[in-house]
Amino acid sequence: MKCIAVIPARLHSKRFPKKILFPIDEKPMVVHVYENAKTSELIDDVIIAVDDAETVNELKKWKVKTVMTDISHSSGTDRVSEVSKDTDADVIVNLQADEPFLDPNLIDRLINEFEDPLVEMATVAGKELSADSINDINTVKVLLDAERFALAFRRKPLEIESGGYYHHAGIYAYRKDILDKFTNLDISINEKKYKLEQLRAIDNGISIKVVLTDRVNKGIDTLEDISELKK
Repeated sequence: MKCIAVIPARLHSKRFPKKILFPIDEKPMVVHVYENAKTSELIDDVIIAVDDAETVNELKKWKVKTVMTDISHSSGTDRVSEVSKDTDADVIVNLQADEPFLDPNLIDRLINEFEDPLVEMATVAGKELSADSINDINTVKVLLDAERFALAFRRKPLEIESGGYYHHAGIYAYRKDILDKFTNLDISINEKKYKLEQLRAIDNGISIKVVLTDRVNKGIDTLEDISELKK
């Protein structure tokens, strides 16, 4: 299988504008993600999908591969899909630009799931989930069946399910045709209701295999997260 990783990198995020270019050890955050992904054993290419010339100019000196994408995309997945159309990849991995501590081994484990022809889409979840995280609506939880396929994703916990949650991480991989199918589907009722894009897949019969890891690293969402990072 040929596998590529695409990092959707929107410049003007609402909660933390230009965070993808925020320097960590004098290197833009998104470059840390790119370089970590390049060390994956199974990734053939890594591309940063950008939407602004400022990002391209800032990243030139780091010798990363960028592709300009339509500024009007409503989600990072749409940006990833645009890039994938011009490739011959079999599997596309969607990486978050605000995950500077990305573990490349997780990428390889995610790709390995596609050795099973029944796997259409895959993601990652952590076994470690604190009581605070369970009740935090910004921490997405996932429920699994016995074969590690996602049954549901939650922001608010349900008491009858409280023992079965895993901490969902925003890393996805798709077969190319499934990514194309997914991005051409209408927003589903549950996706709109719960503001979780992955519910569009479940609502349309696209199965999501889940790779379990011990813990999930927190992404950088706000300036306050940078303070925690420095600690």
